[in-house]
Amino acid sequence: MTRAFRRRTSYTRPIDRFRFRASADGATKSGFIRDMKLKEILTPLFIGLPLVVFVVLVFRNSTVDLSVGFAEARALERVPNNGGSESSGSENGSARLSSGDKLIGGLLIPGFDEGSCLSRYRSSLYRRTSTHKPSLYLLSMLRDYEALHRRCGPHTKPYDEAVEQLKSGNSVSLTECKYVVWMSYSGLGNKILTLASAFLYALLTNRVLLVDGGKDMADLFCEPFPEKSWLLPNDFPLVDQFGNFDSKSPNCHGNMLKMNTLNTSIESVPSYLYLHLAHDYDDHDKLFFCDQEQALLDRVPWLILKTDNYFVPSLFLIPSFEHKLSNLFPQKDTVFHHLGRYLFHPSNHVWGLITRYYEAYLASADERIGIQVRVFESEPGPFQHVMDQILGCTLKEKLLPEVDKEGSSSVPLERPRVKAVLMTSLSSGYYEQLRTLYWEYPTKTGDVITVYQPSYEMYQQTEKKTHNRKAWAEIYLLSLSDVLVTSAWSTFGYVAQGLSGSKPWILYKAENMTTPNPPCRRAMSMEPCFHAPPFYDCKAKKGIDTGKVVPHVRHCEDMSWGLKLVHHEDL
Repeated sequence: MTRAFRRRTSYTRPIDRFRFRASADGATKSGFIRDMKLKEILTPLFIGLPLVVFVVLVFRNSTVDLSVGFAEARALERVPNNGGSESSGSENGSARLSSGDKLIGGLLIPGFDEGSCLSRYRSSLYRRTSTHKPSLYLLSMLRDYEALHRRCGPHTKPYDEAVEQLKSGNSVSLTECKYVVWMSYSGLGNKILTLASAFLYALLTNRVLLVDGGKDMADLFCEPFPEKSWLLPNDFPLVDQFGNFDSKSPNCHGNMLKMNTLNTSIESVPSYLYLHLAHDYDDHDKLFFCDQEQALLDRVPWLILKTDNYFVPSLFLIPSFEHKLSNLFPQKDTVFHHLGRYLFHPSNHVWGLITRYYEAYLASADERIGIQVRVFESEPGPFQHVMDQILGCTLKEKLLPEVDKEGSSSVPLERPRVKAVLMTSLSSGYYEQLRTLYWEYPTKTGDVITVYQPSYEMYQQTEKKTHNRKAWAEIYLLSLSDVLVTSAWSTFGYVAQGLSGSKPWILYKAENMTTPNPPCRRAMSMEPCFHAPPFYDCKAKKGIDTGKVVPHVRHCEDMSWGLKLVHHEDL
């Protein structure tokens, strides 16, 4: 609430410091002129002094950073409304500026150049403080990793020595530092999820994560680690071979197991192995998730990883990782929530897209509702059965109010609540229909519904830089929502819900162009789904249902064969 200050000056008696000196026939002419000049000097002082004091007070208390090229966001301290358990809004519809949790509960460290990555320390101003706190063990592991990355990152002595050994092509027995190289592959949502998976694997195995920058990683994300880059140098010896790596490559771990060509002796191991964990991997590739293979992989200095899967749930089924993972994540469904906020900071260009859109359309709303629509059809749509599903879900779950088409609603409220709906889709059709509905008819609750969609690209353009910038901005904007509706199977939605730290309502995948019944359901957890997990018992060497081994790894709501992490105490 903005307070207006009124400065009042009262005089209890006339100012008698300057009196006219009376003569027998009145004031002398010279005395009158002298006193008039004094009044001319004092009058502006009495009028202007309060204004000067007011301006000084305002600027002393201003939170505006004049060095910044765009305005700071208005962070809302929200209090639950009386209408529902999930909705939240600012008190009396007003925004109160909050300093936010700059270091995100200790996930981040101070000391980075703020100008080079505006989002790193300012993201907390745009979202609610998370109720999910990182464990002290996770914070300690992150600090240890940062020290390791500083010591072994690109162009350090250990890195250069490891590269020289790799160039030699000889089997090696010992290197000071070990590495996992993440290959840029698939769409943006997949890249973010798989990069988080690779980083967790690096934490568990004491490896340095290096990132194949591809065409746009540096354009989309800030560097997450201090001093040393996470980007793989362009002169890395194997970089020209990345495009040819597949499950049949000579140095593919699974292929070598299949052909029985992998030397497992303690004295000598390959200088590198390629890990093929993409959606088309076979049973031998999936042996990566067995303890016996992890013992071998632990001795290999360079692991080159290609995947389009969020494989974290299966890491929780590897016995040698179990204790460390339990300490890192006591609440099992917070893995991506914590690692995502630690790793992925939008670049300054993308941050500008995010903040400008948020300030222009979303900041003043009492509640923000994100609706992410992904349709897996050959045509982009819009499809009527999908629009019916969106309305069926949001109205049934009371995320949006019903409209009054009969005109029987009461007189509009003097101060109605404003709900801003942010839609993301390759098609503009769903946004246009929803916007028209709430423009043409009043709501039965008196709420005012505004509907926005930043872009509609018609089809996915993974290799186009501007497309990926917009996609990353829209994912991030969705994550700032108070309530989130996502589409089944969509990694775009998985990333948004993980960064948000919220359990979304998931729109079921439609079959035969028919609206599902029910149209949606609430997610068990905020964690993404592993779409292609192994179903194998490494000890018994037989197939099993890996979704029933431990209580915190379950089958996904939107993909019956997928796996996801849950906090089983919440179920």
